[in-house]
Amino acid sequence: MSDAAATDTPKPREGTPWARIARDGLWDNNVVLAQLLALCPLLAVTGTATNGLGMGLASTAVLVVSNSVVSLLRPVMSPQVRIPVYIVVIATLVTLVDLFLNAYVHQLHKVLGLFIALIVVNCAILGRAESFASKSPLPAAAFDGLLSGLGFTAVLVVLGGVREIIGSGTLFAGASQLLGPAFGFLEITLIPDYRGFLIAILPPGGFLALGFLLAGKRILDRRAAHRRAIAQARAAAPA
Repeated sequence: MSDAAATDTPKPREGTPWARIARDGLWDNNVVLAQLLALCPLLAVTGTATNGLGMGLASTAVLVVSNSVVSLLRPVMSPQVRIPVYIVVIATLVTLVDLFLNAYVHQLHKVLGLFIALIVVNCAILGRAESFASKSPLPAAAFDGLLSGLGFTAVLVVLGGVREIIGSGTLFAGASQLLGPAFGFLEITLIPDYRGFLIAILPPGGFLALGFLLAGKRILDRRAAHRRAIAQARAAAPA
């Protein structure tokens, strides 16, 4: 997607309350469910919930730090060179994350492979830097990066979990191997002796699962809007 598409999204204003930033990142302006960004890594790595969690945490780390750095640089950064600056900052951070994963969680690094490096061109990260961090103070920018990253991670984990359960009958399989022994408690076998449903963990299953998630969000949003309209109508009605 183009840079213009990445930034052509609802833009929280400076001074937005913390609750609004949190709601935007987790739901209203969610990277995937609302902006439809980062679909390539989303569909590619979510064969299991473990892969989704690893990719989500890596992306969240880049979002938090890149937003913070861009916010700190905004008083001295010329508008004419802002996009190259964003890309250099994000590329540097992604390189550090890539080296960290390779050194400390090598098995996860091998599974995620090229998609770690592709965080550099993730429109969601560039979009948050341009639309929010470059116009906000450090605390708000860092918080926005954290909540946007957690919203992205949640979708990755949910999508990966749904595909893994349907496809293999397990949840967070291989967590102790990919993320480290401390994550072994996440591994669950939900359906013993399950023969599997292969299409769920193949690309077509990813598209189908994502479609149901998007439809579910639209239904919930419409119901919430309907309830608000009824409440406003009752409040405006004469006693």
